[in-house]
Amino acid sequence: MKVRKPRRRRHRSNTYYGSAYGTGKRKRFSRRLKVGLYVLAVFIFGLMVCVATIGLGSAVKARTILFIPTGAGYAQVQDSLRASGNVQMLKFEVLSRIKGYPETVKPGRYVLDRGVTALAVVNKLRAGDQDEVRITFNKIRSVSQLAGIVSKRIEADSVSIVRVLSDSAFLSRFTYAFEGADSAMEAALRVNPANVLGCFIPNTYYFYWDTDAEEFFKRMYWELNDFWEGERQAKADSMDMDRLEIISLASIVEEETNKKDERADIASVYLNRLRRRMLLQADPTVKYAVGDFGLKRILKEHLAVESPYNTYKERGLPPGPICTPSISSIDAVLENKQTKYLYFCAKPDFSGYHVFATSYARHLANARAYQRELNKLGVR
Repeated sequence: MKVRKPRRRRHRSNTYYGSAYGTGKRKRFSRRLKVGLYVLAVFIFGLMVCVATIGLGSAVKARTILFIPTGAGYAQVQDSLRASGNVQMLKFEVLSRIKGYPETVKPGRYVLDRGVTALAVVNKLRAGDQDEVRITFNKIRSVSQLAGIVSKRIEADSVSIVRVLSDSAFLSRFTYAFEGADSAMEAALRVNPANVLGCFIPNTYYFYWDTDAEEFFKRMYWELNDFWEGERQAKADSMDMDRLEIISLASIVEEETNKKDERADIASVYLNRLRRRMLLQADPTVKYAVGDFGLKRILKEHLAVESPYNTYKERGLPPGPICTPSISSIDAVLENKQTKYLYFCAKPDFSGYHVFATSYARHLANARAYQRELNKLGVR
């Protein structure tokens, strides 16, 4: 009888036990990972809800204008906003940290409108999205007067503006010559402290508040060239006059009358005198030389003053404008109105208009009539 060998029992290997043990460990790890990811998702969702609640709700209670000086840091921004009392600081500060604004503060003037969200405020400041300021000036008679007006609208103070507009080395980099003029003309028409007022065309301009003094001048010089480009330059060329001459003459016309409808006639008087090489004998230039635009009557003592601006003694135009002439006065000169007038005098009715004459005899009669009225009023 054949004896069958007993079957050998298969023992579970350690590998099998190990695999079973490892699988359990992975399952537990997987469950923990899922729980962790769920918790993280809930946290992120909660954070997003929190940020949305903070960032999308209104944070500005009233219109606020924020000025951030050049070189200012986040602490100064906080102080300014807190002092206004119009911005919910907790919302602003939380979002500022999240968006990294404390490290990216940019100077400027920022308008924060009522009802704006904290997120919009932070994004505006972080991007340096400034709101422009408007600068308007009309007739200006001195650099200091101009600086006083402009410094109220931009960061540059009046001292720095006056310093730049009195800096011969800086100004000499600019010229009244038109683009393409020869080097001799450019050299003769360099900007200097005596004629710098001619670079400013009275108008309304828009600037960023953090503009410095040099940037201000460069921008105005660009505006000057833009103003002259095209038809005005062509008219000046046809009159054989350069830009500075036109502006200087226009400044005299500006001071002579406030009546726009007679400026071309007054300009024609001075153009006729220039062509005949007569003295201009313009009273406003004497007032400028004396330093008193409030003079009601020009006396002999005023006419005797030694100054390149005294056109009763010096032939031709003064070395620079005596004020910033308006666009209408510049255009009145460029109109080049053809008349035979050589004289004019204020009308005795004090209307602000003038009476014109072609002869000196007629002019004297007109002048006497005006002086009689002044005497009646006791004006000296």
